[in-house]
Amino acid sequence: MAAAARFRAFVNSPMGPKTTHFWGPVSNIGLFASALTDTQKPPDIISGNMTGVLCVYSSLFMRFAWMVQPRNYMLLACHSCNVPIQLYQLCRWAKHHGYLEQKKEQAKVKT
Repeated sequence: MAAAARFRAFVNSPMGPKTTHFWGPVSNIGLFASALTDTQKPPDIISGNMTGVLCVYSSLFMRFAWMVQPRNYMLLACHSCNVPIQLYQLCRWAKHHGYLEQKKEQAKVKT
């Protein structure tokens, strides 16, 4: 009986499944799952513009999740997971297009 009361309290809480504070993070975790799946694909299919936008988007929403009342720890967690994987994808994209290697070559020429 105590478990049913706790479940009912969760469902009706400000962070429960009746609110966007719950369904926002649930849907946004798809961004992380998609990026994680894309790490196994070749880097030539990565969109540098979209990956950069997703990095900024997730960074902004991490701040939003922290500042909103009540604090949305689920949203903070899903975007905290998304930023590093998107940065990894952005690095893969930059390496594929030669942006990171050019800097290494220029450093060798200067020394």
